[in-house]
Amino acid sequence: MSPDKTPCTKIAKPVMSVESSPVIDERALSKLRWRCRRGLLENDLFIERFFDRYAQSLTEFQAEGLRELMDLSDNDLLDLLLRRKEPEGDLARDDVHEVLALLRTTS
Repeated sequence: MSPDKTPCTKIAKPVMSVESSPVIDERALSKLRWRCRRGLLENDLFIERFFDRYAQSLTEFQAEGLRELMDLSDNDLLDLLLRRKEPEGDLARDDVHEVLALLRTTS
């Protein structure tokens, strides 16, 4: 409850639109690469190919989608990459779908 006794609601983080999304800078790209290191070799192969192809043109919109995917367990991420599953719930967002499509095309 807030001080005025009205119930507080959880505010979702706004998702940037594709049109307004700038390309990420070198430092942000370096941090993102580090964040994307995985324990499963198969995931690492998808991710390395993704960065080889798209690192120089990666937007903040796409980076946010990639960060969301990196919160998944290795097995759940691999299921998405191999099209065994599609994003559901909180992952059913435009940024996640866009970066997942890019990850899948690098195979």
